[in-house]
Amino acid sequence: MLSLHGPEGAVTLDPEGPIPRNAVWLDLNDPTSEEAAAVEAATGLRVPSRAALSEVESSSRLRRVKGGLSLSTPMITFESSESQLKPLGFLLSKDHLVTIRFHNLRAVDSAEKRVADGDGSVTPSEIFLVILEELVDSLADALEDMASELDQLSTRIFDFDVRGANRQRLESPPPRRRDLALRRILRGISNRGKVLGKIRASLLGLERIVPFVSAACDGLGLPEEGRFETIRRDIESLDEFETRLAENVQFLLDATLGLINIEQNNVFRVLTVVSVVGVPPTLIASMYGMNFKHMPELDWAYGYPYALGLILFSALAPIVYFRIRGWF
Repeated sequence: MLSLHGPEGAVTLDPEGPIPRNAVWLDLNDPTSEEAAAVEAATGLRVPSRAALSEVESSSRLRRVKGGLSLSTPMITFESSESQLKPLGFLLSKDHLVTIRFHNLRAVDSAEKRVADGDGSVTPSEIFLVILEELVDSLADALEDMASELDQLSTRIFDFDVRGANRQRLESPPPRRRDLALRRILRGISNRGKVLGKIRASLLGLERIVPFVSAACDGLGLPEEGRFETIRRDIESLDEFETRLAENVQFLLDATLGLINIEQNNVFRVLTVVSVVGVPPTLIASMYGMNFKHMPELDWAYGYPYALGLILFSALAPIVYFRIRGWF
């Protein structure tokens, strides 16, 4: 899809005619070959393919081209339930700004609204900076949402086995439910770790674009250096925030694995108690099961009840001991 924008807002595109001259910002969203060719004819800039925009080396992402600059960066999107990382490209010249994307971006929609509202962004370079500001703002919102989600995860982890609502006894859900809860917590931590990695890649791409464009602004009519410096400081602060969130994710992962170890220890503790409880009765029963002729208890009137009582006592004594020690 091809959208056109001029200094006063959206520009109508004639399907049968060329791109109007007053179109300053040309936005390509998952473009067809015909749309790319029309943009190339109007701007004189070659529109890179998706494969070219996905290159990872800096020399391919940040390049001087004839008449302007070619820039690209990976950018996170939340189109579906799962986040995705797709390339975002810019072609910046003195007369035109071309954006090439393959997914919907809230930042681009916000930039379109700002341009339509007439916030003073009339040149391609000014519109480019507006888009950068909106991209940084959208990443900041994503990190703020992530911080809130991690806080909720932290509450679930550290209140995993606390006193119930009546504060009278500890909650003791069935082991199967506890295992399912731990699996869900691990899955939540994993998903947020993946999203943080994609946000980090997006920030890194913008962090490389800003100084490159600032240093290569000759002849492009770029605004004052102060706006670049403001964006650069914002990206640095988001980098620090993302680092702290990544450390928090690692901390929550370690805490969850610690909970899993505790659950496993509880299982082995029960097995230990069961095995210890069964040893004394087995020993007594095996002793009286020996086939010797002279065993005094065989002639006792109450020998059988005595043996049963001794077996029962030997089984209960370890249970009482472990109960006093707080093993269960």
